[in-house]
Amino acid sequence: MLGTVYPALDLFWTLLELALFGLWIWLIIVILGDIFGSTDLSGWEKALWTLLVIVLPWVGVVIYLIARGGSMSQRSAGMRRYFESRDIYASPTALSNEPLASSSIASPEPM
Repeated sequence: MLGTVYPALDLFWTLLELALFGLWIWLIIVILGDIFGSTDLSGWEKALWTLLVIVLPWVGVVIYLIARGGSMSQRSAGMRRYFESRDIYASPTALSNEPLASSSIASPEPM
């Protein structure tokens, strides 16, 4: 039976390990996104940071967070402001407060 071979505490530890692995992958993706989104790094510096994070993940992530972790939130806020100013996800008509009748699409006539 599965319950005797794989008790509830083992299931809990397995789920915890999976959650921590997912958080680890998310952290690496966030750090790589910060590396490539950073405007103050040259191409060679980005390549070296990427190589360090991929080849030596634990050491690379810790060194990156110590060296550049304090300004990650500033760079993230700057990127957020940049994308909000460009309105790349919403067209101007989607943001307008004008009623449907004043647009080029006529409202349906009642039957």
